[in-house]
Amino acid sequence: MIVLGIESSCDETAAAVVADGNRVIASIVASQVEIHHPYGGVVPELASRRHVEVIVSVVDQALAEAGLDPSRIDAVAVTQGPGLVGALLVGFSFAKAYAYALEKPWVGVNHLEGHINSVFLASDPPAFPFVALLASGGHTSLYYVTDPIRAELMGQTRDDAAGEAFDKVAKLLGLGYPGGRIIGQMAEKGIPGRIVFPRPYLDRNGFDFSFSGLKSAVRRHVQVYLKDDPDTVPDIAAEFQEAVVDVLTDKLIRGARHKKCDQIALVGGVAANQRLRERLLAEAAREGLAVHIPPVDLCQDNAAMIAAVGYHYLQAGFRGDLTDDVYSRTRI
Repeated sequence: MIVLGIESSCDETAAAVVADGNRVIASIVASQVEIHHPYGGVVPELASRRHVEVIVSVVDQALAEAGLDPSRIDAVAVTQGPGLVGALLVGFSFAKAYAYALEKPWVGVNHLEGHINSVFLASDPPAFPFVALLASGGHTSLYYVTDPIRAELMGQTRDDAAGEAFDKVAKLLGLGYPGGRIIGQMAEKGIPGRIVFPRPYLDRNGFDFSFSGLKSAVRRHVQVYLKDDPDTVPDIAAEFQEAVVDVLTDKLIRGARHKKCDQIALVGGVAANQRLRERLLAEAAREGLAVHIPPVDLCQDNAAMIAAVGYHYLQAGFRGDLTDDVYSRTRI
């Protein structure tokens, strides 16, 4: 089954062609980083307008790269939520109309399930069951995954997501947007531990996350000390990053122990962070755990992961209806 995937939940307009839920034939992502960079974060109205401007060309590029006429696709999968409602509506409305015109089945899918399924587009997919940490700009959650469309929520953030914290700290330090990549680059020049920030573990026996306190600690340090010692920005970035990495690694490893599971996965935009990858691989090796992390291009929002999870829903008999609508918040 060849599925056309469409993604527009935030600030990337994406389309992909995926065969049988695991083979990427083509994947196109149109980024909006330059549009939102001056504002230090995503501006929903600007994101929606840009989706409208480029979605047709992005879908056309994906099909051209795949060497397929639209009539040769078997179905369409599109992000239904969660995300920015205005942005979601662009991709969702387009996908419904596109599938209707081609007389093809279509299905709306959960963006978070797409991230989890991104590990099955890599060369070494995990076996079921596995514990997955989804860390992105809008979500930080821990899941026990038992098949491609079933997952148990073990824990989630009570406030800021990890990626959101990276963006906000980057803005506090005057480093710009997107924060994850910039903080990572700056941290390479600093030394964690020169400045000490808290590790927000909350209940060490639970699996929820909280990064607002860590962000506040960075803000207080910046307000009190940075103006007198501006050269400490790399050390602040390094210690902040290390604090986030400590918490994410600890929760994922303990989640695997709790479920007596020897397979773990790291997915979402924050999974592109090199320090997090290194630490998780090292800690998992000590615990005898197999680690699965998608390639960096599949960590960002993309449509290949949407097509992948859509394939499984279509195979299970799910179909979208023209009366279906998007949703801004949900959990798997």
